[in-house]
Amino acid sequence: MGLNSLTLREAQEGLKAKKFTSQELVKDCLDRIEETDGKIRAFLAKNPLALKEATENPQGIPVAIKDNFNTSGLETTASSNILKGYLPPYDATVVRKVKENNGIILGKTNMDAFAHGSSTETSDFGPTKNPWDLQRLPGGSSGGSAAAVAADQAIFAIGSETAGSIRGPAAWCGIVGLKPTYGRVSRYGLIAMASSTDSPGPLTKTVGDARTVYHWIKGQDPHDATTVDQGEGTVKEIRDLKIGLPKEYFRPEGQKEVNETVWQAAKVFERLGARLVEISLFDPQYAISVYTIVQRSEVSSNLGRFTGIRFGHGRETFNAENKRRIMLGTYALSAGYYDAYYKKAQQVRTVIIDDFKKTFEKVDLILAPTMPSVAPRLGVTQGQSMYGELADILTEPSSVAGLPAISLPCGFVAGLPVGLQLIGPLWQEEMILKAAEEFERNTAWHKEKPKL
Repeated sequence: MGLNSLTLREAQEGLKAKKFTSQELVKDCLDRIEETDGKIRAFLAKNPLALKEATENPQGIPVAIKDNFNTSGLETTASSNILKGYLPPYDATVVRKVKENNGIILGKTNMDAFAHGSSTETSDFGPTKNPWDLQRLPGGSSGGSAAAVAADQAIFAIGSETAGSIRGPAAWCGIVGLKPTYGRVSRYGLIAMASSTDSPGPLTKTVGDARTVYHWIKGQDPHDATTVDQGEGTVKEIRDLKIGLPKEYFRPEGQKEVNETVWQAAKVFERLGARLVEISLFDPQYAISVYTIVQRSEVSSNLGRFTGIRFGHGRETFNAENKRRIMLGTYALSAGYYDAYYKKAQQVRTVIIDDFKKTFEKVDLILAPTMPSVAPRLGVTQGQSMYGELADILTEPSSVAGLPAISLPCGFVAGLPVGLQLIGPLWQEEMILKAAEEFERNTAWHKEKPKL
């Protein structure tokens, strides 16, 4: 096993102790990309200066960046032909902070074009494959980032989530994905999809690594008015936690073996002293309607800037999924329909937010499956315009409510990873991370690797 298989913490310790150099670490990752990316197709653009940057930074750590984050001088397309050849003049705030903490960008990772999807199949440059089974989806829209970490092509990666785009790929690729509270991490330099839910976050090999990267990238940013300077809140010991298991999230139409695997994983928390209680939440199916209207409306607004004159190539370059979302959003915002659709969706969104608030008066955290099934086969999204919304049914409610959540591996079904998610109250990332780390310390699922 090469240095590319190290966790972030192991890589930092090894560099500090001078057991190896940053150049050796970066080279092992580049070699792994060369060896495996023909099968996986996680990367779109590679940084030709990565080894040079490693020579100049003895503590440099190789990282993969989702292709919707601006990277100065490195092509950024959001996996869409409309932005093919675009070289940003500046780094996104998240990218700048990663670099300030010794991150060396290996390259940009594949995604659903403009993050429109949950499979990475809507990328204009072809789908990414799941490292556990090359005939299956890695999830989306951060599928390339998740696949790169699962395949040990990078030490960690940066993704973004609007309704499951970090947690979903993390679950299907058997890694850790943290979606911070909305407003905790700056969106400046992130190509906007749905501005009221977009949340950058880390995809990592361990919970401890997720915590490290989270602390690097969080914080108020004068370039993003939605960011706030907010403390971490109270962190409880696991023996003092009351964890709610919502019956509506263990869905009968979900994969039975996934539900059972997550139920068994929940008992680990119980053995560690936490109290498990069955709870009832607003049915997540209602979040599908809310998210669909809000997201399409905000897409319609955000993609209006890509005129072919001010930004990007001609609008005919948008793919079919992009066009569908623009048209539906424009319709929902149009005169005579705004009240019936967008306004009503925001009202139901408030009901979802209030339901979570009331639930967190009774429990500290919510535990549920991240995805209702293991990774499906490639091609399953064809002709299914609502595939992503249905696949993300268990992550959409907490996303539209702006809540922090984490997905971590908790078992396997038919040789494919299963993800467990922990959802917390606003600004309670540290409580989520502490509980997740205790689970990880007492299990070994995160140590399993795909055989490529």
